[in-house]
Amino acid sequence: MELMYKGKTKDVYKLENELYLLKFKDDVTGENGVFDPGANTVGLTIDGAGLAGLKLTSFFYSKLNELNVPTHYVEANFEEATLTVKPATVFGKGLEVICRFKAVGSFLRRYGAYAQEGQDLNAFVEVTIKDDERLDPPISEDALAMLNILTHEEYAVLKERTIEISKFVASELEKKGLTLYDIKLEFGRDSKTGEILLIDEISGGNMRAYKGDTYIEPLELERIMLAE
Repeated sequence: MELMYKGKTKDVYKLENELYLLKFKDDVTGENGVFDPGANTVGLTIDGAGLAGLKLTSFFYSKLNELNVPTHYVEANFEEATLTVKPATVFGKGLEVICRFKAVGSFLRRYGAYAQEGQDLNAFVEVTIKDDERLDPPISEDALAMLNILTHEEYAVLKERTIEISKFVASELEKKGLTLYDIKLEFGRDSKTGEILLIDEISGGNMRAYKGDTYIEPLELERIMLAE
């Protein structure tokens, strides 16, 4: 295997069969030792977080593949904490697409003069640029198109799929008595066909889930969701 990239929560390797391998780590995003799925720095290490994230990612991706939602998912290896995926190129240097169902996190920090904490949001979608130096700034559809990061047509697909996938995840959590507040997704273009694919992970590390007013930590979320 050839190491291609060392990320905050995963390392990426290139395989000889043109597929890629994501190695999940126990590092999670946050600040000052507090977990925050919207943060752009590693805030702490939680034993077992990598495997828990992989198991939940495999759970969601398997179901999405059955629903014919285009993803990069091929298979997971829980013993090695790895995910095998199809190759995809990111938009620009990488985008994060957030779908919000409740006003919390950075949304509330930006718009707190107009929004109440926890108020309902109608699957509000926003895009941020992956740029640690500039703290992952939000970017509009027009700016994305003008900077040749993606086209208006691609943005429409991105938004539609973000809402579709996020509502699916919310419905799965609801079966366990949980409420999805927000979720962060990533997309890329299939390296062979150019089709827009869901990439990266879907786990407790990139969403906020609550049971009533109680926030559910990533490891606890995996336990609840995968319990028989």
